[in-house]
Formats: sequence, structure tokens, C-alpha cells
Amino acid sequence: MSFLTAFFYDKCMKATEDACLIEWRRGLLKNVEGKVLEIGAGTGASLELYPDSSKLQLSLSEPDKNMRVQLEEKIRSKNLTQISVLSCSSEKIDSDDETFDFVFASLVCCTVNDVEASLKEIKRVLKPNGSFIFLEHVASECGSDRRKWQNRLNPFWRKLAGNCHLNRETESYIEDAGFTFHEIKHESMRTAMALVRPTIRGIAKKS
Repeated sequence: MSFLTAFFYDKCMKATEDACLIEWRRGLLKNVEGKVLEIGAGTGASLELYPDSSKLQLSLSEPDKNMRVQLEEKIRSKNLTQISVLSCSSEKIDSDDETFDFVFASLVCCTVNDVEASLKEIKRVLKPNGSFIFLEHVASECGSDRRKWQNRLNPFWRKLAGNCHLNRETESYIEDAGFTFHEIKHESMRTAMALVRPTIRGIAKKS
């Protein structure tokens, strides 16, 4: 991702963050504890939404160097402790097997190069009773007009939006990776452009 894209990312996302994403993330993260990994942490949009608990050990992974610079600056400016920053990709997480109680991904699965490898890695680093928390924009319903436009525009959108896929069926990928949905919600991402409005969010357990 270019420096300019990373620099303007927060500004471009602010309306949607205020409209729904902050609320959704806060709800998903309210009960996390123990060792937590957020993959694709970006510029740190979720930093202040984690519980304020001394029992929380947070690791944030962000492979893009321009995003990671902003993430590290936010951590320093807020004087946050017990946070480690990793530079690894989701396809090859730099952690031992069964390390984390929770893994969180927000608007990540749409952009990774290999979603199957990423989910396999998430499953690997989760403890046997661990939870995968997700918030993703996804493909619209098959056969719908919006899905047809997602399919048509996806090659161009990927080039413009850092490999973001408009038509990725992330729910199926999560299930096929061997997770069982503990809870899942489908909702429209308010104020976002129509092609990226369909979302899923929830919690999946290792099967």
C-alpha cells in the first residue's frame, strides 16, 4: 500500500467508522481476555475498543510498513502498554501453535492474497478453545444485481484498493477452514459505497 493511501485511510473511513464500524467492533471485543492477536491491525482503528484490563495481552500484526508506522505512533501517543506489534502477514503468522485465546480480523479477509492459508494460520495459533472474531465485507447474494456488478468490477477494484476483493465469499471460507460459527450477523455497512455494504460479523470456534 502506498504512503498516500495509508495516510488518507483513516480520513476516508471516518464516516463509516462513526456510522457503524466502531459500534460493531466494540461489541465484538467487549469480552476478550488473555492473549489476543489482531491481524491486519492497520492504523489502529480498534485500539481504544479493547477492554481496559491488566489481564489482556495484545499483539497487533500489520505487514504494510506505511500502516504500521501510523499504528506504532498511535500506541506511543496513547502511552499504551502490554502491546506488541508484529510485521508478519496473515498467511504466515509469527507465533507458536495454540498461543492465543482470541484472534480478531476486521476488514482483512477481503484483501489477503491467500484467504485459505490465512484462515489455516489463524486456526493454528488459536488455543483449542480459542475464538476467531471477524468483521468483513463480503460478496452479495448470488444472482443479485449487486453481485453481478461486484464480479464485473472486481479486477479493477483490486488494483485500486490494495487487493480488496468485492466478491469474496468469506463466510464459506471460514466454515471450510474448520471453524464452527458461535454467532454470525449479516448487516449493511452504513454510508459505505453500495458494492462493499454487505458484511458479516461474529465469532467462530475451532471445530
